Amino acid sequence: MREGNLLCLRKRRFVQTTDSEHGLPTYQNLAAKLTINGLNQLWVSDITYIRLVNEFVYLAVVLDAFSRCVIGWHMSRRLDAGLSVAALNMALQNRQPDPGSGLVHHSDRGVQYAAAEYTEILRQRSIQISMSRVGNPYDNAKAESFMKTLKYEQVYLCEYRNLSEATQSVGTFIECVYNQKRLHSSLGYLPPAEFEAIHRQLNYQNQRKEKETP
Repeated sequence: MREGNLLCLRKRRFVQTTDSEHGLPTYQNLAAKLTINGLNQLWVSDITYIRLVNEFVYLAVVLDAFSRCVIGWHMSRRLDAGLSVAALNMALQNRQPDPGSGLVHHSDRGVQYAAAEYTEILRQRSIQISMSRVGNPYDNAKAESFMKTLKYEQVYLCEYRNLSEATQSVGTFIECVYNQKRLHSSLGYLPPAEFEAIHRQLNYQNQRKEKETP
C-alpha cells in the first residue's frame, strides 16, 4: 500500500486548550507596545496538548521573548491553573527577576492565566500582566512559534506511552536541544542559551566601561 501511495494520513484530533469565556478579569495587550532589548523584559506563556497512546496530556511553557529561551515548563494530565502556575514558578526560580524591574508577562486570555492563583503570583512579584486580543494568535507569536517547533521537531516524531515518558522526552528536547543547540535566525543563528551568554557578557563589559569612565 505504501509503494502504491494508498496509505492515508491520520487526521490528528484537535484539543482546545484555551477557554477565554470564563468571566474572570482580563488585561490589555501591553506586549504590542514594548521595544525589547534585554532579558527579563517580556515573558510569554502558552499551553498545548500532547497526544499519548491512550490519552492527552498538557504542556505549559514560559519563554523569555528576547532570547526565545524556555525558562519554565510543566506537563500534567490536568488542564487547570496548577499547570500554568508550575511553569511560572519554574521561570521565577530560574530567573529571580527584580521586583519593579518592569517585567511584563504576556499570555492568551485562557482561564489558566486569568485565574486568581496565577495573577496573584504576578502581582506579588510586581510583574505587569498582558494578554492577547480575543482569537488573535499573532499577539503571542513567539510562544506559538515555539509550540510549533516542539510539535514538528519532537512530538510528532514520537509515540509516548505515558506521562512520565513524555515528560522526560519533551524535557530533554527543551533543556538540551532547543535551549542549547537549536539555531534561530532572529538570534543571529545562535541557540538561546549561547545568545543569552553573549548578551550577559556584553552587558558586563559595558558596565565595567561605565564605571571606569571618569
